[in-house]
Amino acid sequence: MNQTVENDQSDSVAQDGPVVTLELDGRKITLLGTAHVSKASAEQVEQMLATGDYDAVAVELCPSRHQAIANPDSLAKMDLFQVIKEGKATMVAASLALGAYQQRLADQFGIEPGAEMRMAVNKAGESHLPVLLIDREIGVTLKRVYGNIPWWKRMNLISGLIGSVVTKEKVTEEEVERLKEGDMLESSFSQFAEQSREMFIPLIDERDRYMAARIRQEMEAGEHKHLLAVLGAGHLKGIENYLGQLERNPTAEIEQLERLPTPSKWPKFIPWLIVALVLTGFAIGFSRNSELGWQLVMDWVLINGGLSALGALIAGAHPLTVLTAFVAAPLTSLNPTIGAGMVTAAVETWIRKPTVADFSAIRRDTTHLKGWWKNRVTRILLVFLLSTLGSAIGTYVAGFRILERLSG
Repeated sequence: MNQTVENDQSDSVAQDGPVVTLELDGRKITLLGTAHVSKASAEQVEQMLATGDYDAVAVELCPSRHQAIANPDSLAKMDLFQVIKEGKATMVAASLALGAYQQRLADQFGIEPGAEMRMAVNKAGESHLPVLLIDREIGVTLKRVYGNIPWWKRMNLISGLIGSVVTKEKVTEEEVERLKEGDMLESSFSQFAEQSREMFIPLIDERDRYMAARIRQEMEAGEHKHLLAVLGAGHLKGIENYLGQLERNPTAEIEQLERLPTPSKWPKFIPWLIVALVLTGFAIGFSRNSELGWQLVMDWVLINGGLSALGALIAGAHPLTVLTAFVAAPLTSLNPTIGAGMVTAAVETWIRKPTVADFSAIRRDTTHLKGWWKNRVTRILLVFLLSTLGSAIGTYVAGFRILERLSG
């Protein structure tokens, strides 16, 4: 593979971002390193595409993020029941948290992060050029990040993410500078990625490999003679390096990098083990005397149902939803296939069905803590998460209480 670094473009093209041109089997690949919060980068993309030198445009976007650009109203079509049923509530909440950080930047600095990607997509459409989405799906990246981190570090990651998006502190100039080298994902997790190789590999290095493989895959198909790839400047060096490793099979690389972490088998058995222990405790209690047995059942209901109801109450749930949490949690905890949060979220959605206005206001409402409780969509997510958490804590607390009574 031949390569040159372009520093001699036409004077009409701004030279804010680094530009590297590579050759692969006689076809050209121009890598443009951009700053995700720079208006100049968007202008540079516009000017480069105006030259007519390219027959395709690759962008550092996955299908989900491209959909958000192409169809901003897609969020309003979200089926909350389906999201909760498929176990995607936590992922949606994390995505909203990232979006909240983006909105804070826009409000504070008058900056639209990702403007250069929007420019690339829009200008390619005007010129009838194919747009190639080369970044890995955000959900896969988040799951691989989470799966690559030791379990004892995960709560720090989650609390750090929550803290970064609900804080009232203004975004610092230093954080803005980070965005000039990476993207929203990297900025949100940068403090962890800088200190943790477990974070760096799935968040940055794997995506460099993935995007290089996607570019190789498209070029080897032979349909494009000169491809412009619009990338965050922080990815440029890594992608350039991986593009030069011709021995790599791009299709096999993509398949390997899209594979979700294999969950450990033993955590799946824990809920069933707890159920078995609780039921055994009930049986032992009743075998001794009925009064003890009913006392154990009462402990289970009050503690498990009470903590789940408390979680729903903290989430601002409707009183009927809170009551549902109290009744449902002790039962669902004895059936690990159904979570208390699924029941409470369904009831809350039925009672307080979100309006189009709620979906439209999500981006702005999630930028401040009160907004998560004010917006009906995010409040339903909070009801799901907090009632589930309350039930989980209640299961362990009630279990220890039963053990204590039996051994007393």
